[in-house]
Amino acid sequence: MSWQIDPSHSLIEFSVTHMMIAKVRGRFNNFSGLVELNESQPEKTSVDVEIEVNSIDTRQQQRDDHLRSADFFNIAEYPKMKFISSEVKIVDQKHAVLMGDLTIKDITKPVSLNVEFNGLSKSPWGSTSAGFSATGKINRKDWALTWNQSLETGGVLVGDEISVNIEIELIKQEA
Repeated sequence: MSWQIDPSHSLIEFSVTHMMIAKVRGRFNNFSGLVELNESQPEKTSVDVEIEVNSIDTRQQQRDDHLRSADFFNIAEYPKMKFISSEVKIVDQKHAVLMGDLTIKDITKPVSLNVEFNGLSKSPWGSTSAGFSATGKINRKDWALTWNQSLETGGVLVGDEISVNIEIELIKQEA
């Protein structure tokens, strides 16, 4: 059964260490995706998500522009990121590990996300929705997002490890 991501009730957020002392948080505002959810055999579920990198939002325009530049995402050449699932490992009735390939720029690497099923609901308009939360960590250098600056006090301006937090509401597509 096909389910579409409801972008108005979903988010893709990230955080990264800044100056070795704090976290900077951001999100991608524009993304879309389709989930082929196999309710009787959830391990056969597939996920396909596309993220518009230009929609990056850290609440600071100068930083966002830098992230869009060739120093980081190079959106002039690579305007989209893509995630395509490869495997779902069921942990229990509410938890799974979603594995797949994340493509940033022209580099594709495997990632895994810890997923929690939050439940099903019927909207007042008759559509069926499903909610999921997912978390994971990636190393930005794996995708050649390597720009950095040394600090006078030691360490670097931007951490390597990116924490990812995803909240997704899916809408069941009626045949």
